Amino acid sequence: MVNEGEPAPDFTLTSDAGERVSLSDLRGKPVVLYFYPKDDTPGCTAQALGIRDAYGEFESAGAVVLGVSPDGEADHVKCKEKYGLPFTLLADPEHEVAERYGVWGKKRYGGRTYWGVNRTTFVVAPDGTVAKVMHRVKPDTHADDVLAALSSG
Repeated sequence: MVNEGEPAPDFTLTSDAGERVSLSDLRGKPVVLYFYPKDDTPGCTAQALGIRDAYGEFESAGAVVLGVSPDGEADHVKCKEKYGLPFTLLADPEHEVAERYGVWGKKRYGGRTYWGVNRTTFVVAPDGTVAKVMHRVKPDTHADDVLAALSSG
């Protein structure tokens, strides 16, 4: 797991727009890097809509928001269009970045165990270090929680 105060591991992933996005290219701006399990599911949708609805506040804070899941680009495009999401979704189908950040692991749901992304958010400071790690994110309060972290950091 990546901890607060450590350098955020750099990565390059493909966005919903088919562009390659590298964390290192965003130096100089705070980055909200949120890992979520799957597009268009109840919790993930609530989380994304919270960010969408408060997006002006994220922009005012100068923050770049990046959502990362194992879904492919086509799923991200559908999700963005369906919900009018103004921020970038990144495809991590091999869960390499999720593993580097320590958010890929065993999960239990409906009486079964499977491997997946544990909902976690990293606020990366403009210098590239991790300013805040948020575990067990609550989708309904996620946007407010992240905005509070951005204003305190």
